[in-house]
Amino acid sequence: MPELPEVEIVTRHLRALIAGRTIVKAQLIRPGLAPENPPRQFAAALRNGRIDEVGRRGKHILIHLSNARTLVTHLRMTGRFLYVDANDQDAPHTHATFRLDNGKKLLFTDQRHFGMMLVARTAELGQVRHLSKLAPEPFSDEFTPDYLHRKLQRSDSPIKLVLLDQTKVLGLGNIYVSEALHRARVNPKLPASSLSKPRAAALHREIVSVLAEAIAAGSTLNANPEEVDVSYTGGAYESMARVYEREGLPCYNCATPIRRMTQGARSTYYCPHCQRR
Repeated sequence: MPELPEVEIVTRHLRALIAGRTIVKAQLIRPGLAPENPPRQFAAALRNGRIDEVGRRGKHILIHLSNARTLVTHLRMTGRFLYVDANDQDAPHTHATFRLDNGKKLLFTDQRHFGMMLVARTAELGQVRHLSKLAPEPFSDEFTPDYLHRKLQRSDSPIKLVLLDQTKVLGLGNIYVSEALHRARVNPKLPASSLSKPRAAALHREIVSVLAEAIAAGSTLNANPEEVDVSYTGGAYESMARVYEREGLPCYNCATPIRRMTQGARSTYYCPHCQRR
């Protein structure tokens, strides 16, 4: 599943491609993609709306329109946007189309049907259930070392699992949580509540740092200028990862072989020496 850096890169590419354009026609092909908006309502809410801004909240992409509506999208496992000529045939697994006023068409494809869309009133985004309980943005003033420490103190669950909870810490997934914990030298099995305030501050610093570095590196996304597409092969950040998918390889700090374990049905990569406590 894409993490915050991947979604940020998609958001930036979408902004460059479609900001200022008008949606001439929208079509919801698979109703299950936007279950809260019947196809006719979905199409009517977006038709003739000018795209004023493309933003992001956590892992959700927000397309703000001039008609006071916002299209909320979560890519999940296989969701992607394709930017093609209006007369091009729809790609396989296309679940929604958006014809633009410049002779282009934006497609949303999703092979595994896990993606989500929702059209909401822009003024009411704070009440949308997908967004209302999200933690502060990791680059915001609200996400401070004290905030992180307070959230960790409230749970005895393994810290890796707490950091994956989007209502506590926003934007982390398997890749970046493993990287941040390794850089902060924190054992992923450690009960979250046992982390001291100084160690929470160090972890906070590494969370922000690793997310910023991933975005700067282009994240794990391979993007064609004419195609906004999430991919996990050959990405710039994965070549920089210190532990992720490096099982059996030497730790860059101490040369101890990196280990992998399962937590919450997901793989965690860590150094048993650097992260022994």
